[in-house]
Amino acid sequence: MNTRTTGRTTLVSTLTLGMAALLTLSSCGLVNASSDADADQTISMIVTESAPYQDPTEIVKEQLEEQGWTLETTYVTDIVLPNEAVNNGEYDVNFFQHQAYLRQFNQDNGTEVESLFSVYYTHSGIFSLEYDSLDELPDGAQVAIPVDTSNNGRALKLLAEGGVIEVDETKEVTQLSQRDITANPKNIEFIEIDQQSLGQSLPDVDAGFGFIRSIADAGYDIDDTVLLLEEDPEVKVPFTVVVAAQPEFRDTEAAQVLQEAYQSEEVQQWYDEYLGGGVVTYEGSITVESSAESWAEFSKATD
Repeated sequence: MNTRTTGRTTLVSTLTLGMAALLTLSSCGLVNASSDADADQTISMIVTESAPYQDPTEIVKEQLEEQGWTLETTYVTDIVLPNEAVNNGEYDVNFFQHQAYLRQFNQDNGTEVESLFSVYYTHSGIFSLEYDSLDELPDGAQVAIPVDTSNNGRALKLLAEGGVIEVDETKEVTQLSQRDITANPKNIEFIEIDQQSLGQSLPDVDAGFGFIRSIADAGYDIDDTVLLLEEDPEVKVPFTVVVAAQPEFRDTEAAQVLQEAYQSEEVQQWYDEYLGGGVVTYEGSITVESSAESWAEFSKATD
């Protein structure tokens, strides 16, 4: 496993998922044992290696340093390790996911990681390099959608709104799957891929679901490739991106200090200007004080 350490930041290239990846990190000595963040004024965080997460985190790191705090960050490229690491106490917090993914991960893995505060929201859409509208998609077209359950449903709901397929309307968007497709008149073939690869997959399929920021990160013009953009306001709560931690971390001064930095004007400005603006939206509605109640309510939605 290749790693690169600069100051307090560790970059990790992960080739395996789940516990195997966690054990590999531990054996390489990259994971510090959980300690009292308040006493040490040190917060350990595991973050996805992507600009909308990494760049604001570096801003936060500088802000905390000015206040006498240290933010120790490890950047990774998979979407399983961060929740396992926080749940096991190897890290204090993580920053890589929206609420729907976190809820589904807890249900699937028996973990107890919760939203701590919100940071941003990004719209999703259906994009294509070959076609100018959903109507132009041919019979048997290949459409890329995320493999993880929560985002899988988000893609299917959007395709249903565009008239490409029909789905069971009684299902919550985060619970929809291909089993809930009730009509597929174009005989669409769904190609399930890791959400991190959605932007890069466009040349290989007829169309694909993607987050606006992932399409922009892949170097494609949104206006030139978009077939349909997400408009439903009901998806904002489940798909708001959060910093997450074990429940007891809410009671620390570290949690408050971290929230204030991520929800600062400087970070908000970064999101407003990212890739020319309009790609991601700063979202500070969930706070340390409100997150326990809002998370409990959100988690109950699938009980």
